[in-house]
Amino acid sequence: MVSRVAIVCLLGAALAVSACDKGSGGDGQAAGGNANAAASADEVPATGAARPDKVDRSHKGEAAPGAGFTTLAGAPATLPELGGGKPLLVNLWATWCAPCVNEMPTLDAAAGALAGKVRVVAVSQDMEPAKARDFLKARGFARLEPFLDEKLALSTAYGANLPTTILYDRAGKEIWRVTGDLDWTGAQAKGLLAEAG
Repeated sequence: MVSRVAIVCLLGAALAVSACDKGSGGDGQAAGGNANAAASADEVPATGAARPDKVDRSHKGEAAPGAGFTTLAGAPATLPELGGGKPLLVNLWATWCAPCVNEMPTLDAAAGALAGKVRVVAVSQDMEPAKARDFLKARGFARLEPFLDEKLALSTAYGANLPTTILYDRAGKEIWRVTGDLDWTGAQAKGLLAEAG
């Protein structure tokens, strides 16, 4: 049991260090610390526009992982169960991830625009669920469906940096994924979301 906890802690630390501040733009940091330097190949520009190489279609047609997570109330959930014959947009985020927090208001707005057409879920990768609950309550997002994944099952299954957003079709097959923050109300995002059908 101790080794399992240690592995989860190490994985969480690795995710925090390796991914989350890319493309945040909040502190003017770009590649090499120079605000005018071009973004490196693995960054999404701070403008919120996903670069073409950040829309990953290499997993197209793959089924959603069956990794388990929970509702805010602690009930078990999986992505295949959540799809239910509708397209599903899954966002992996955490409270300590600046780009995640940056894109959440636009993701909430997109969820409102997609209501009845695409189910939009935000799965927290915080290892302390209380932090995610407090964050969500304070921000009052009205349209996102929040879930908790304190064991990091989904980010591990995807091998994902945060934030990562994945679109599934009605059959539960992946269409694309975007790594990094994006303005989910912008023209590019609307074009991507239209692929849900």
